[in-house]
Formats: sequence, C-alpha cells, structure tokens
Amino acid sequence: MEEDTVVALPRPGSGVTDDPLLAVLREGARRMLAQAIEAEVEVFLAAHAGLVDQQGRRRLVRNGHAPERRLQTGIGPLEVRRPKLRDRGGVGGPIRFTSAILPAYLRRTRNIEELLPWLYLKGVSTGQFAEALTSLLGPDAPGLSPSTVRRLTEGWQDEHERWQKRDLSARRYVYLWADGVYFTPRLDHERQCLLVLIGADASGRKELLAVEDGFRESAQSWRELLRHLRDENGLRLDPELATGDGALGFWQALHEAWPKTKQQRCWVHKSANVLNKLPASLQGKAKQDLHAIYEAANRKEAEQALDRFVAKYGAKYHKAVACLSKDRESLLAFYDFPAEHWKHVRTSNPIESTFATVRLRTDKTRGCLSRQTALAPRQLLAAVPAGTDDRLCRSWSSSSPSRPSGTGAGWTAPSASPR
Repeated sequence: MEEDTVVALPRPGSGVTDDPLLAVLREGARRMLAQAIEAEVEVFLAAHAGLVDQQGRRRLVRNGHAPERRLQTGIGPLEVRRPKLRDRGGVGGPIRFTSAILPAYLRRTRNIEELLPWLYLKGVSTGQFAEALTSLLGPDAPGLSPSTVRRLTEGWQDEHERWQKRDLSARRYVYLWADGVYFTPRLDHERQCLLVLIGADASGRKELLAVEDGFRESAQSWRELLRHLRDENGLRLDPELATGDGALGFWQALHEAWPKTKQQRCWVHKSANVLNKLPASLQGKAKQDLHAIYEAANRKEAEQALDRFVAKYGAKYHKAVACLSKDRESLLAFYDFPAEHWKHVRTSNPIESTFATVRLRTDKTRGCLSRQTALAPRQLLAAVPAGTDDRLCRSWSSSSPSRPSGTGAGWTAPSASPR
C-alpha cells in the first residue's frame, strides 16, 4: 500500500466555522446583543409610559419583532431580531423607536468597515476581498462582493471631498512634514505625485492635514494646497517648523503662506544626495561623518562636525561638499527646538513610513488605483500613526513660557493667538 504524501489544505474560512471557541463566543455575543436591545426597548417604553391614546390605553406597546437579520461581526455572522413598537396615536406627531445599538439597515459592524481599507492598502484587490474575508470571518460573510467594495471606494472619495472642507480654525500645529509621494496608479497614467502634509499639534498628536494630486511637486501645486489650508480651512497660525526635502516648490509656497515658519531640510534625503556625489569606496565613512553632524549633542558641536566634513572632503569632492554646505542653516534648524524633538523633526520619516503601504499597494497589485481612489482619506488616514507621541508632547505640556531644557537659543514657546 502506497503512502499518501499529499497534504490536504483546509478551505478558506472552514476553520472559522468549525472552531468551537468561536461558536461559543458567537452564541454568547448573540444573547448579550439581544438582551441589550431588549433593555433599550424597556427604557424607551418606561420613558413614555405616561402617554395614552384617545381611548385611554398606553400609547406605545410592543408589536412583535422585525425579520431576523444577519449581522457580520469580527467573530463571524450573528443572527439578530429587533423588537418592534407600535404607536397607537395621540397628541403630537408619531413616536418612533430607533435602536442606538442596532440601527436600521446595519449589516456590518464598524470594525469590519475599517478592515476593508486596511486590506485595500495591503495590496488585496477588489476581486480577492471575498476570499480574504472568508478566511478571516467565515464562509458566510455577506455583502462583500467586488461591486460592494467598489461602492465603498466611491464613498471614500465622497469622504475626501468633505474632509477637504473641514474647519481647522481652532487648531494649532507646531510642526509640519511635507513630501511628494510618487507611484503609478494605472498602466495608462504617468506616475502620480501625491502632495502630503502631516502636522503635529501642541499635544504631540500627528494628523494628516492634506493629501492632494500635484504636478511634480511644483510651486504652484504646493501654493494651492497651502493656501487652501490657510484660507479655506482656517489654518492661519504659522507653524514653528516645517521639514521637507529639497523640492524648491514647497519652500517657495511655504514662505508665501506662513512666512514665520522655519525651514528644516530632511537629513535622510540630504545624506543620500551627498553620498551619491562620492565614490562608493568612501560612502561608508562619509555616512558616519554625516551622522556625527546631526547626532551631535548641540548646535555648536554639529557646526564643528560639519566644518570637519568640509575640510576632509572639500579638496577632491567639491560637489558633495557644496551639496551639503548650501543648506547649512536649514539642515541645523532643528537644534533651535527642544532636544526631545530632534530625531522626529530632522527628517520627513513620518510621511515616508506612513505611505510605504500605499507604495506597496501599487507595486504588488498592478494598475490597482486610479487618481481619484488614491486620494480617498479612509485609506490614507488608516496608515497615519494615531495617538499622542509623549516625546513630542513633553516640552509643550508645561504652561510655563520658559524654554524647555535642551533647546537651542532661538526657540520660543508657541503663541496661542492668531496673528
């Protein structure tokens, strides 16, 4: 008798259905949900117990249940029935009961809705959503066909239009990071440039401020983006510091929109530009010398390290030295701010790391995005680190106007009043 060496692979989602622990969890969740809705109905009835109809009877009474509905959750589908109430009429308009726990037409819980843009970002195409969600949620995951996903992407585009018009007049952003993110959305399009702006407020919270379709990071494209934030969204207060690469268009537009904002060149981009102008045999040592500049304990030591770099490489590699020296002031601007913030504000890594998932989406799935779907904020906001960075927050949290320890001589506490 021959030994069978074929390994049988389970069908996607079969393990979800057969898992006894999940079955117990689903049954418990179904009962708790039913009890919660019943309690909600009882509270509603008790609040209107004093109302009567024209014949003296209670105005609001139970009227059975609505048809059973299948609700897709993170632990699989749950069958639920919503109690119905009958209004017998009386003084005033009709009284309707709307469940806050189980709204009408709800088919998916919120965590399932949030899962879809994450799958989209990770490179799962619309045609593969059903298989991916079957593996996660079971074979009975309803309403998640490719056409449903396409309708959701259209809704994300509508969200982007509303998000563009949000009011920022009450917000104060201390730091900005700007960059242009390039990728190919469709085979019949040129490479798309997304102009991205992330801000950190005085509490240390990072937030995506703008993402727009630009033309090669031109000054006009950045000008339109920044003016929209200032004039339409109400962001009139000058940020303290803006970090970006060498794209001259952004710096020109920044000076026009917020002239008081200091400029910080990204050390990652600048280091790469300098090293490209040196022989490969010297790049390892030169990289260490560059690290010594921006990792110095203070501005004075950083300037000394920069002078040593110029003296060491200037005689033979003047192009590399010129590339570094021309942006001397903007490369060292971060030393005028709290020392706890230095490693956060000297590079544009908040954007580079955030949009790595967008690049993955376009690299792994050919022709997956159009120029419109690429701008949908639900996909992009999902990738932005949420929460508060305590290291950014620490120096802003004190109510004292004095300069925090470790700051450069040029730092002053941000003002809370608009100019």
